[in-house]
Amino acid sequence: MKPIITMLLCFVTLVFPIHISAQQQVPILIYHSIDEFKGLGDKELYVTPENFENQMRYLRDNGFTLLTFERWQDLDKVEKPIFITFDDGYKNNLHAFAIFKKLENERFKPTATIFVISDFIGRSNRLSSADLKMLSDSGIISIQSHTATHPDLTKITKFEHELKDSKDKIYNITGEPVIALAYPYGNANNKVVDETKKYYSFGLTTTPEYFSNKGIKNELYLLPRIYVKYSTTIDDFAQIVEGR
Repeated sequence: MKPIITMLLCFVTLVFPIHISAQQQVPILIYHSIDEFKGLGDKELYVTPENFENQMRYLRDNGFTLLTFERWQDLDKVEKPIFITFDDGYKNNLHAFAIFKKLENERFKPTATIFVISDFIGRSNRLSSADLKMLSDSGIISIQSHTATHPDLTKITKFEHELKDSKDKIYNITGEPVIALAYPYGNANNKVVDETKKYYSFGLTTTPEYFSNKGIKNELYLLPRIYVKYSTTIDDFAQIVEGR
């Protein structure tokens, strides 16, 4: 009987971590502007620098590991993995970069992903090529694609400029792999996924869920993301990232 019990215990010990890993809920957060709201645009797409800093302090003080998509394979190797993403490539994302540098220490190595609209690079309120190169070279920010012109991909028939040309332009600026695409408006269908797979390893929606490894078809091309908004309090934020 003892050998049987021992074997069962060994089996449970080996299998249980795999089970936990498979059921792990990973938050992928989505931001747009990190700035004070001055009355222009959708207020909920802003997060003030003060609130953003408090949110990042929460992650630092509660043992989260911030990842980019280049480190996807580390999901099961780190404590409390989380992804911070920004859409559209606004100039005010430099505020987030400054906050990351301020909070960085030996234990907390913040990283994040900015999804830029490649044809908008250098516009008055957007990050410039020099900004993108600086951010990428810092090792803190990964620059990825939000298409070339931000169309609803489910409503177009020609994809090369939006997907391939945007990827190539970003690579030519940063010199780093462009492996992830954030779908404009979060919209994707089977055709969009098929086209995305030609150029990218990941596709991101705005479906408000946590990522968990379900083993379904095209899982990495239908990654969910959860909005952090102007109205998100620090208690709300804690509930989001802790999966409560």
